[in-house]
Amino acid sequence: MADKRPIPVLMTGATGKLGRMMRHPACAEAWAGIDLMPVGRCDDMLRWAPGDDPAILPRAECVLALWGVTAGDSLADNTMLALEAARLARAVGARRVLHASSAAVYAPSADPHPENDPLVPATAYGAAKAAMERAILDLGDGTEHVRLRIGNVAGAESLFASLCRGGVVTLDRFGDGQGPVRSYIGPNDLARVLAALIRASTLDGVLNVAAPEPVAMQALVQAAGAPLRWRAAPDGAAQSLMVDTTRLSRLCRLETTASDPAAILAQVRAAGTLP
Repeated sequence: MADKRPIPVLMTGATGKLGRMMRHPACAEAWAGIDLMPVGRCDDMLRWAPGDDPAILPRAECVLALWGVTAGDSLADNTMLALEAARLARAVGARRVLHASSAAVYAPSADPHPENDPLVPATAYGAAKAAMERAILDLGDGTEHVRLRIGNVAGAESLFASLCRGGVVTLDRFGDGQGPVRSYIGPNDLARVLAALIRASTLDGVLNVAAPEPVAMQALVQAAGAPLRWRAAPDGAAQSLMVDTTRLSRLCRLETTASDPAAILAQVRAAGTLP
């Protein structure tokens, strides 16, 4: 008889934007069969922080490491946090760690990046995530460390911060008359992907994570009904940054609506991060 017990998973970064969305009731269906145990400093989760003794935490099969630093002077802490997730996994007996990296490790490009493309980050954030990935590769601790190069998570990045503030949204316009294009994923779809990766018997060491098709930021602004203002793109601005999700689709095939701006916005509103 098959073991029907939920898969125990420790989730770090539970108080960040991404972690809060993954814990929202709107994403609960995606976690069916998984005992998602958030860890952090709040009373509604397992009380633990980097540097604490992990022996106080329960056993788990996977560590979902959603924590990270996105800006400022502490970007190098991304590597420290990845190493801390590895230490946590060893202590609780987890066979796998899913590390939240970023599509920002790739260079801007008009074509989607497959996982074997070189890492040529154009930003300090991307460089910090690339350094984090290199540190993981050097571990060799017997744990399965999976680097997730996640695209723009709708509701947790700068465009949606502008939409939440209300008023006019300003986008860069490039030489071809078009605006920025990115690989996006809605929060509910991201939860579905993460749950599928937790359940998978084996995984490659790196996976791009996004909806199948890229999304124009202009289309998201228009779907939200927000007023749009254009400005000339400054030197160095990236028009396109997209990832190839062929490998991901073999593990978790998302609906065709996953790339639809209106459907993405509906997911964000359901997750409580957009009025």
